[in-house]
Amino acid sequence: MSEITLYGSPLSLYTGRARSYLIKAGLSYRETTPTSAHYRDVVVHKAGGRQGVPTIETSDSEVIRDGAAIIDHYEALAGHPFSPTTPKQRLLSRLFDVIGAEGLLRPAMHYRWNFPEQNLDFLTFHFQSMMPPGPNRKEKAEAAADRMRAACMGFGAVPDTFELVESLYLELLPKLNQHFADHPYLLGGKPCIGDFGMIAPLYGHLGRDPKPLSLMQTQAIRLFRWVERMNRPELDVGEFEVQDGQYLADDQIPDTLIDLLKHIAIDFVPETRAAANCINEWIEQQDDLPSGTPASRGVGMGSFELRGVTINALAQPYRFYLLKRVQDEYDQLSGSDQTAVADLLSSCDMLDLLDLKLSRDIGRENNLEVWL
Repeated sequence: MSEITLYGSPLSLYTGRARSYLIKAGLSYRETTPTSAHYRDVVVHKAGGRQGVPTIETSDSEVIRDGAAIIDHYEALAGHPFSPTTPKQRLLSRLFDVIGAEGLLRPAMHYRWNFPEQNLDFLTFHFQSMMPPGPNRKEKAEAAADRMRAACMGFGAVPDTFELVESLYLELLPKLNQHFADHPYLLGGKPCIGDFGMIAPLYGHLGRDPKPLSLMQTQAIRLFRWVERMNRPELDVGEFEVQDGQYLADDQIPDTLIDLLKHIAIDFVPETRAAANCINEWIEQQDDLPSGTPASRGVGMGSFELRGVTINALAQPYRFYLLKRVQDEYDQLSGSDQTAVADLLSSCDMLDLLDLKLSRDIGRENNLEVWL
């Protein structure tokens, strides 16, 4: 297959998702920063007018913006090689994709922006590399970094929540570590869509920035090995006895995965509920929201309480664009399979996610997420 141009950055959380897929799918690609005149004048126009990474350009000049869309495209071409076919594994694969893309943004942003002594020089270099060469490169990089620092606060990482964010993440690390001590990937011997979702925060921020990288390497060595594994074309499973490159048989879900999801549910479920309420209230207030209107990154702040601490976080429609895929998978199951999946989600404290929906769906048009 002809070479793909991937516009992204090693620093970018979402680029890590698309890059890992291209690597594991054996697709030939060239990664470059979005700083060229061609990107500005040609690619951005085809990407719906939105500058963002990851975006790919094929040798046929087709442009696809957003990691989920990039993966969808190549999964469809290849017959969905990274999509499990059994009910519980298939649904959890989709769920972990949402968790990775949306549910770990708070610790990812906190550990990037709130430890300047460890991270500042690293981030300064990378933000400058993302700017087009020119006399104002440094100033533009500083402005971009300032916007992301503000976004960090928007995701709920503020001084009043620092202790909570860190305690939840430090409790998460050993659970991830235990799972990857027993299994090379989330669902067994090869990656699934959920692995690509999870690698986004766990590589781009938490497995690469100096402060969180040191935590991962000292407190979750097996997790760090998974991060390495997800960025290599081979299965890279030499330390495991079973090396069959297959998902676990008989739709098996390991206890380590259930334990992991129960912990993630602590903040993921109440945040999703708060975001749904906020966005649905916003939708009700729109006198005119024509179909095809681009869905913005956030439409208000959702508020929820956790362990006696109030968190205010940006309510993001994109979370529900991805979550609907989980809900659609469930709706398409037979009655007995629905029961089995519902029992599984209940054991993970995730059952409520099946009912947390927006009053309007989101689709894609012209490379943008839009209201239907």
